[in-house]
Amino acid sequence: MGLFNKLFSNSSEEKETSVLPWVPLTELGQLQDIESKSVTKTQVIFKHSTRCGISRMVIKQFEADYNVTEKDLDLYYLDILNYREISNNIASTFQVMHESPQLLVIKNRVVVAHDSHGGINSLDLSTFI
Repeated sequence: MGLFNKLFSNSSEEKETSVLPWVPLTELGQLQDIESKSVTKTQVIFKHSTRCGISRMVIKQFEADYNVTEKDLDLYYLDILNYREISNNIASTFQVMHESPQLLVIKNRVVVAHDSHGGINSLDLSTFI
């Protein structure tokens, strides 16, 4: 049961053990900030479904492989189940159809890369700094 419990653990447990510099994305106004800040610093949004086993596996792998510093980019975490309105606004603001899990890389006010599911871990974030 140990592996099963790890794959399907509670989302709050995930967030407590994470060592990444996640910025919780919880307010619509943050999207304007992200867009503005993207002119001088790469902004990344990770859209995560806390009820989806695939999403949990992808975020765990993302966290394990992450190798960028806070000075290089801002990393936002969006719980799409609790903040669906923000997820919908991301899709319309940045013209990227919603998927989950999904990663968006924003520079100069536009999405320069995005992927979902297993493709997330194929993106080399260092190329967007």
